[in-house]
Amino acid sequence: MSRICLLIGLLVSVLLASVAGAGTYKLTDGSVVSGDILPTTATEGGIQVKTGDGAFQQVSWTSFSQEDLKQLAREPKLASLIEPFIEANTQPSARKPLVKLQAPPRLGQPVAHSLLGALLSTGLGFIALLLIYSANLYAAYEISLFRAQSAPLVCGVSAVLPIIGPIIFLSMSTRLPTAEVPAEAPPEGGAETVPGAVPVGTEPAADTLNPMQANGVAHPASLKLAHEEPHAPTHVPSTTYQRGQFTFNRRFFETKFPGFFGVVRREADKDMVMVIKSTRGEFFGQRISRIAANDLHLEVHRGAASEEVMIPFIEIQQIVLKHKDSK
Repeated sequence: MSRICLLIGLLVSVLLASVAGAGTYKLTDGSVVSGDILPTTATEGGIQVKTGDGAFQQVSWTSFSQEDLKQLAREPKLASLIEPFIEANTQPSARKPLVKLQAPPRLGQPVAHSLLGALLSTGLGFIALLLIYSANLYAAYEISLFRAQSAPLVCGVSAVLPIIGPIIFLSMSTRLPTAEVPAEAPPEGGAETVPGAVPVGTEPAADTLNPMQANGVAHPASLKLAHEEPHAPTHVPSTTYQRGQFTFNRRFFETKFPGFFGVVRREADKDMVMVIKSTRGEFFGQRISRIAANDLHLEVHRGAASEEVMIPFIEIQQIVLKHKDSK
């Protein structure tokens, strides 16, 4: 009899241990479940709740509220299964402060001006306008040299009519110098005179008919020493290249003066010299040592010494090619 009572007591204790206790649980879908939690039926998906005699309901862990999950997690057997479904911080996060946006300061719209007025209204624009006007006058001066026009005339017109004035003179043809031939006055009466002819109506004197009467005239049969009259040395005529008629650049010097680039001069032009007249003066040279796109280096001899002089193409006004002994 005592053994039977002991077995009944043990069975009752097991049943009591298998039941966590009766309770009411509010699910997330709004329904309510009342009953006893059966810890032995707990799985990763959920647990069974005994809602009555012989009635059981399977409830998933995600259906329980956070408060019920925390209460069920106190059971050691259920803690490891419920812990992944408990949120770390169930308290509402602190409200972020409201950021008030402020419009940044904006620059006002500039006052409408004309192009010239806008350039004169600022210091940078005034400097740019002054540079453009100076470039206009410089271009006018170069055009006057290129077209062989009067520099004061071209610069004056360009000062009054900027940009338009240089374009007008640049469109004009180059003014070539005209050679003046002195006209000989015809003889009176309209008759042409022949050198050595005796005027009509005049008879030569008797003494002029005898060639032996002249002083210093020797007899045709007399002996005389042969001698030649000294002749003045003949030189190659000089050639002049004027700015306006020719464009002075690298190609011009390479085509017109090829013999001046070699160290050893050819026999035909070894005695020729080049006279370059520029805004800085005149330079006499016999060799072009170097040439670039905008200038050349002329070898100039001064006594026994020589030096190189750099001459920009823009400064050259005239080039004369002549013999070194010609004046």
